[in-house]
Amino acid sequence: MRDIAIVGFSQRQMKEFDGSPTCVELLVPVFADLFEQTGWTKSDIDFWCSGSSDYLAGRSFSFVSAVDAIGALPPVMESHVEMDAAWALYEAWVKIQTGEVDSAIVYGFGKASAGVLRRTMSLQLDPYTVTPLWPDAVSLAGLQARLGLEQGAWDEQAMAEVVARSMTDATTNEWAIRKGETTADDVLAQPVYADPLRRWDCAPVSDGASAMVIAATGKAETAANGAAWITGFQHRIDTIAMNGRDLTASPSTRLAGEAAGTDGVDLAELHAPFSHQELILRSELGLADDVRINPSGGALTANPMFCAGLNRIGEAAQQVWSGNSQRALAHATSGPALQQNLVLTMEARA
Repeated sequence: MRDIAIVGFSQRQMKEFDGSPTCVELLVPVFADLFEQTGWTKSDIDFWCSGSSDYLAGRSFSFVSAVDAIGALPPVMESHVEMDAAWALYEAWVKIQTGEVDSAIVYGFGKASAGVLRRTMSLQLDPYTVTPLWPDAVSLAGLQARLGLEQGAWDEQAMAEVVARSMTDATTNEWAIRKGETTADDVLAQPVYADPLRRWDCAPVSDGASAMVIAATGKAETAANGAAWITGFQHRIDTIAMNGRDLTASPSTRLAGEAAGTDGVDLAELHAPFSHQELILRSELGLADDVRINPSGGALTANPMFCAGLNRIGEAAQQVWSGNSQRALAHATSGPALQQNLVLTMEARA
């Protein structure tokens, strides 16, 4: 196995939908920032891989138009996954492991403002028994939260404390949409939005884009920004059948965490679009009480579609670069109610 490091990360989020740029306009400054961070040019990148959704854009092969942000020259080797860009990162990581390339840029983008998001995301559900009912992600998360409350797996106070900590921590994150000094009582004072969820229990959704540079040993050391070395990388999937799994647990997260290795982790960025999902993830990953969770504020403060998972990895890498973490864990999820989960661990090296 080749040693591979994250050597650059950039993101951009639109706080208002009106006048949101196209995917190309979102990506161009993000790519420029990556080249400034690493000191590299496009010629130094061997492979490009993106994550987005044609369903969200409302047209086939929408990712092809985003390639315009890369430019025509020099020609590039490019690929795409119809998922959060965290899974595009996995593809690029595998590509480097083959020895065919030494470096890659991974990017994701999503324009939730392009259509009716809740109805669009219902298309990922079982097409015969569930999609015809058109349940949206918030409603399914509400069912999941209610099950946990009824079983005593968590309570509303614990959910509110997750929200309060996330919004308070996000005050230093320029890209956070929802932030500010908040207490659990502030959260509990809100009216119920989708029983038992309150508005702040649910992640805000925005248009946005992010990108990351990874490289193998020999190439990574030449980057100017530093390196967060990947020590474990794995993803797993649970059944799409909502009645075929325990929604209060996430065995795919547990298995991915076991494969990636979570020992010695001092910081974790968890992709939890709903407050109770962070409680599930922390339990399944066996994170100790002294592990810092989502110092960026996490997805509850900013959740751009199809790059929020990659953002968790990038935020964790930035903590490693800054010296605030020696060994960090990042998690991404895709699908309804934590159906698919990815875990990556990284560390600082002298």
